This record gives sequence, structure tokens and C-alpha cells, in this order.
Amino acid sequence: MPVGKVTLVGVGLLGGSLGRALRERRLAREVVGVVRRAETIEECAAVGATDHTTLDLESGIRGADWIVLGTPLGQMGSLARRLVPFLKAGARVTDVGSAKAELVADLEPLIAASGATYVGSHPMAGGDRTGVLAARADLFQNSICAVTPTDQTPSDAVAAVSEFWESVGAEVMLLSPQAHDHAVAWSSHLPHVVAALLADRVLDPHHPDSVRRLCATGFRSTTRIASGSPEMWRDIALANRTALDRALADQAEQLADFRRLLAAQDGPGLLASFARAKARRDAWCPTGPSADRGEECRLPRSA
Repeated sequence: MPVGKVTLVGVGLLGGSLGRALRERRLAREVVGVVRRAETIEECAAVGATDHTTLDLESGIRGADWIVLGTPLGQMGSLARRLVPFLKAGARVTDVGSAKAELVADLEPLIAASGATYVGSHPMAGGDRTGVLAARADLFQNSICAVTPTDQTPSDAVAAVSEFWESVGAEVMLLSPQAHDHAVAWSSHLPHVVAALLADRVLDPHHPDSVRRLCATGFRSTTRIASGSPEMWRDIALANRTALDRALADQAEQLADFRRLLAAQDGPGLLASFARAKARRDAWCPTGPSADRGEECRLPRSA
């Protein structure tokens, strides 16, 4: 699926990995990065994320056949308004944002009025490190990428954006923006909030030092994602606040149920709770050398 000029607006882990994948697979004539800091220009060159990187939005956007927004979610709306005057007629615009309903409702008519087409995307890929220096050309290989059209999205644009992500190794899942936000509130956003709150409470310096020193592999694995960008996660929580609040309320009820089992010293109930969680987790992610990398952690399509 060779394309012409692809402009990455915001070149962090996801944007940089996309740029590397496009360049190494020879899928684009030119990959251009638009960044905010001069230092990032050198970093993009160092890892081969782009053919050219600039601080100037206009020169980066002009003539682009594809534009991928990779900035923090809270910046995408205002950024889209700034780049609209420079969009080429017929250009495809997508993004990598983790919440879709509000963003799609804002961007789809705005981009359509310019003669270009916007389709929301959310590649479910990431890593422990952030920034373009952590970019990997294989980041999207075997990952899921949600593509979130609406009833107004042209079918050819949906097909083009789907093919775009498939070309870098992702498996595309088509969801409405609302269905996407409900799903990721549970699968992505709730786990991050739980990990962040757990790290904040357990590592509170008011605890005895023994608490921190006795944190081992289980705590490290459970809280790994708490090291993600606070700015990014603030934006995600606000953008998906309704669905996330529902997930948090349900989680609070589950914790209350567990506390009742403890208070009642209900051994069989506690065993059933742990056994059910183990069975469900093991069915999703079999144990083995590849399990911790998430290579097999996916339910069968029929599940």
C-alpha cells in the first residue's frame, strides 16, 4: 500500500514507531515529522523515524497525503484547527488517541469541511519507555488497532485507514467511537488508574520503609504502567470520563464484595474469587515464554 507524503504531527513512541515502520517497509514516498522541540529533530534522525522533521506546522502539512495526529489527546482539537488551512484536498487524516467519542465528533466535520477526510484510530500498542528514542519498527506487529468510523464516514476512507494500519502489521477492529470508549475504559483506562493509585498509596513516604523495600516482582508487574505520561493519562481520563467512571464504580462494588468475604472469613468464597480470576486470565493469556510480552494474550475470535 505505497502512499505519498505522510506527516506525523507529534513524534513520540507511537509516531516514531509508525514512521520507522513506514520507512523500513518502503510504504511512503516521504515521512515528515512535525514536533515542538528542536531536540526532537535530532532524536528523529538518530532512530530513523522520519525523512525530514520540522518545527513548522504549515510546511509539514502542505502537500501531505496522510496526516497522523500523535500529540497528547487534549491538544488534538486545537491542533486540527491550526492545520486545516494547509490540508490538501483528498488528504486522509487519522490519529492515535486513546479516547474517541468527543474527538471524532469534533474532528470529523471540521476536517470534512476542508475537503479532506478524518477517520479515528487507536493502535493498542505501547511500551515501558516513551518518546521517539524508544520507537520500534515492529511495535504494531500483531497488535490490534481500533478504527472508529461514524455513519457519516465515507466507506472508502474507512477502507483506506484500515489498510494503512494493516500495512504496518496491525489487525484492524472496526468499532463506533462510543463502543470503543466503553471497551477501553475497562481494558486500558481502568487498569491504568488502578495501577497509578496502587503505586501512589503503597509507595507513600509516610509508610514505614519496610513497605517499599518488600515490594517485589508482583508489585513491579502490577504497577508497571503507572510510569506512563501523567499529561497523557490526565487527557485520557477527562476525555473518557463517563465510561471510566462507570468502570470505576463497578470496580468499587467488586472490592466491597471482596471485603465482605474477608469480614465473613468466607474461605470458599475467597477461593472461588481467586480461581475464577485465574481461569479467565489463563484463558486469555497462556503462561509461557511469550506470555509476558503479550504475544498470545488474546481471546479467540469466537469468545
